Amino acid sequence: MKQTTFIPTNAARQKEMLDVLQCRSVDDLFSDVPQELQTNNFDLPPSMSECAMMRKMRDLANKNRTSLVNFCGAGFYDHYIPSAVDAITGRGEFYTAYTPYQPEVSQGTLQAIFEYQTAMARLTGMDVSNASMYDGGTALFEGVMMALRATKRSRVLVDKGVNPIYRTMLKSYTRNIRIGYEEIDLTDGLTDRAEIRSRLDKSVGAVVVQNPNFFGCVDDYSDLADSVHSVGALVIASVYPVSLGLIKPPGEMGVDIVTGEGQCLGNPLSFGGPYLGFLCTTKKLVRSMPGRVVGETTDAQGRTGYVLTLQAREQHIRRQKATSNICSNEALCALRALVYLSLTGKNGFADLANSCASRATYAWNALTAIPGVELAFPHSFFNEFTLKLPCHASDIISRLLQSNIAAGFPVNRYYDGMDNMLLLAFTEQRTKGEIDQLVDVIRRTL
Repeated sequence: MKQTTFIPTNAARQKEMLDVLQCRSVDDLFSDVPQELQTNNFDLPPSMSECAMMRKMRDLANKNRTSLVNFCGAGFYDHYIPSAVDAITGRGEFYTAYTPYQPEVSQGTLQAIFEYQTAMARLTGMDVSNASMYDGGTALFEGVMMALRATKRSRVLVDKGVNPIYRTMLKSYTRNIRIGYEEIDLTDGLTDRAEIRSRLDKSVGAVVVQNPNFFGCVDDYSDLADSVHSVGALVIASVYPVSLGLIKPPGEMGVDIVTGEGQCLGNPLSFGGPYLGFLCTTKKLVRSMPGRVVGETTDAQGRTGYVLTLQAREQHIRRQKATSNICSNEALCALRALVYLSLTGKNGFADLANSCASRATYAWNALTAIPGVELAFPHSFFNEFTLKLPCHASDIISRLLQSNIAAGFPVNRYYDGMDNMLLLAFTEQRTKGEIDQLVDVIRRTL
């Protein structure tokens, strides 16, 4: 191996370490790894100077087309992030992913998490929130396991309107767990209530839905919640937080566990993360909730303080009693969400939601006026909807890329038989001019 300044070892030190381990060579060190699993060539380029390396990295980064006008959604959204979010969360006392185990030295972090929990509980209409999770899919998995623990049952019914990425994660995470995982087909883009009710019995622990669903359709699950509760099961809803500024919150629908992706709350898209999972529930179920809960209290002198009130994790209690193996929360991402919500305020958040919805409505009117283009599912939507095109959706996307437009998400990537369906999302970032350009290019392309 060629030595560089940035590798903190040298041949003498390597020999010293190998001698301690009683190995003759580095290959000998890894001799227990089966040959078919070993890498013969790391394909690493020759070492280079910092200047040359930075130039190389910039050239690679410039291959990304970051200037596209973005109409993609499908669970991740291009919302504006106020400059104050970066300025506040970039302060030295906040800019750490450290998990607060020692409350006597972490009061600021604990207070921020407490206030984040309060904001998320109010936003979803639920009683309590945990202290954040890795991402929306992880949060949904934890919600499912929480429901099965609480009900002591083993079957879960999952609506196919739930984001396919989340469903893939659910299936992967539960592959080696003895639960009955059943997916329910949609009917005309909405949850098939009749099919779910036909499968409900006392072995079902949870029914999982999403609002708005993957196709952008908005639904009210109040009636379904009543049916699910009648057999003693729980309802889990994955939600898009910004939509809650306008549509009925899950807490008012009788939902028991609410999960979702908090990227849209002040966190950048960043090519896929880090993101922010959230999980809220009722007071009745709080002891089944995974992760941590920070509480507000007073000390012996009556001063306000913050403590980890609930932390039923494998590092703190007996492993068989742990509710989750989550070790780290997303404290910095949660702080960004808290700052974002605080800056936006209650009325500002409602204005934001209305702004997104009005842009989507404007686009829907203009796009469906194009001959051959229609709404795939005739239901209410928030800021995202699915179009049925007279051609393959991927063809339209490819052609609009030439006009510097990322024209949505091809639904057939996850759903068979939907080659001509295009999912489009609209945020407050999209101007009327950009929407008009999208409509004009699609009209000229078809």
